[in-house]
Amino acid sequence: MSGFTLGVRLLPRLTILLLVLPVAAGLVGVVAPAFGWLPALGGRTWTLAHWQALWQAPGLADMLRLSLVTGLASTLLALAIVLLFLAAFLETPLFRVVRRLLSPLLAVPHAAAAIGLAFLLTPSGLASRLFSPWLTGWTQPPDYLFPGDPGGLALIAGLVLKEVPFLLLMSLAALPQCQARERLMVARALGYGPVSAFAKAVLPGLYPLIRLPVYAVIAFATSTVEVALILGPSTPPTLAVAVVRWLGDPDLSLRFLASAGALLQLAATALALLAWWGAECLVRRLAAGWLIDGGRRRGEATGRVLGATLTWLAIGLLGASLAGLILWSLAAYWPFPAAWPSPMTLRTWREAADTALGPLRHTASIGLGATALSVVLVVGCLEAETLRRRPLRPGAQLILYLPLLVPPVAFLYGLVQLQAQLGLAAGWLAVTLGHSLFVLPYVFLSLAESYRRLDPRWGQVAAALGASRAATFRRVRLPMLAGPIAVAAAVGFAVSVGQYLPTLLLGAGRLATLTTEAVSLASGGDRRLTAVYALGQLALPALGFALALGLPRFLFRHRRQLLT
Repeated sequence: MSGFTLGVRLLPRLTILLLVLPVAAGLVGVVAPAFGWLPALGGRTWTLAHWQALWQAPGLADMLRLSLVTGLASTLLALAIVLLFLAAFLETPLFRVVRRLLSPLLAVPHAAAAIGLAFLLTPSGLASRLFSPWLTGWTQPPDYLFPGDPGGLALIAGLVLKEVPFLLLMSLAALPQCQARERLMVARALGYGPVSAFAKAVLPGLYPLIRLPVYAVIAFATSTVEVALILGPSTPPTLAVAVVRWLGDPDLSLRFLASAGALLQLAATALALLAWWGAECLVRRLAAGWLIDGGRRRGEATGRVLGATLTWLAIGLLGASLAGLILWSLAAYWPFPAAWPSPMTLRTWREAADTALGPLRHTASIGLGATALSVVLVVGCLEAETLRRRPLRPGAQLILYLPLLVPPVAFLYGLVQLQAQLGLAAGWLAVTLGHSLFVLPYVFLSLAESYRRLDPRWGQVAAALGASRAATFRRVRLPMLAGPIAVAAAVGFAVSVGQYLPTLLLGAGRLATLTTEAVSLASGGDRRLTAVYALGQLALPALGFALALGLPRFLFRHRRQLLT
């Protein structure tokens, strides 16, 4: 066995260890303090007192309700938008337009989207200004609570804006696997309308393939911190935000309460996943008769209208949010209800240039490090599939989703505890490895389908010409997959740029990035400076996607067939 083959066969095991060990160690590290055992803080007896204190925490029931409702509602809305859009417009010109917009939408970090939405829909936001006073009669900002409404509507809206592009990307990757085009052609030939054909012929095969991404969305939405800090209510907040506040409290005795809260967050996310699974079983049973009832065109017009309206509403809200960020970053003076800042200036950008240089450097270096590590491991796993001529086992694929299915607050705090007990320094390396836990699954999801669909006959031809496996990989597969690898790396880099909680906890609050600064400023800082940091947070992933699309074309400009 050559060194290349041996290395490739070891990389999947290394990947699994990288994903399983930190999550498992983090969960172990949070369980002991939850039951009173943390000698560093004087906890030397096992007790349930901290759980009793948690149950008596003011607003705990509201925290749990808010986490569950916003998580499930946002996932349901995002999935409905994606499925309605695919049902109504698959293989149409509008579908191709939205597909081209997918990369820019994915480049928008969660915090930047949340800040933009807050600036758009606050009482003094861009939306109110555009319709005041000529339509609304408002000369002063109206009196309504957004963001931070107690029902979590702002939080749901912010989550939907970012969940739709992700679920659409996962659906696009799964459509060829379930033979969507062939199923759709057969159903249309039998007289079914586009929506009915998709719902009855494609969706039963598509949903099992995107079930794990949907579960990952539920896990994120029920335990998000940065989006909830920006858009969610504060009294009480979501449970994940409360846990982070207890962790950061100067009273170190609250670390025990935070550990119990982290385990409760894990249980709340598990409950949300269980509720969703139960709803899946119920829908499957109720829809069994509908799938074979012969109805061919019921709800066609409604489905098309809803699919187009909701899709363009989501894209329009995200676009308007980003436009509002740009205007605020250029505003010198912008009183309500003026629709346009006057005068416009680059002063805020110049003032931020010096202070933002450090966070920008940290953000870029951590993102590049986490992305490079993730790409190497993912390419190794997929190349191992090529050598074995079979995909990863279902259990191994589930492990790839593990960091996305377990709430970050539930295991990252445990990692911090172990980090302190082992004397490991909090800094760049720890944060980069922490980011890799979340970057790697997205890189795998983005690259796997392209890697698996590459015609194996190219490798067979190279082997017939005497090329070794290493040479075949280096001179055949890598050049042919340069585009998909670059796009997957851009997706991973965008994920790293948007990471808030791993940076905050594993960096011990001392490693500032554009995301941590933007979230901190969004809680009450200058809107102009907040907009600058949010746009800087957006610019790095946008640059990554631009390089991913342009670099392969430049490198292989003399090899036309590699660009088709």
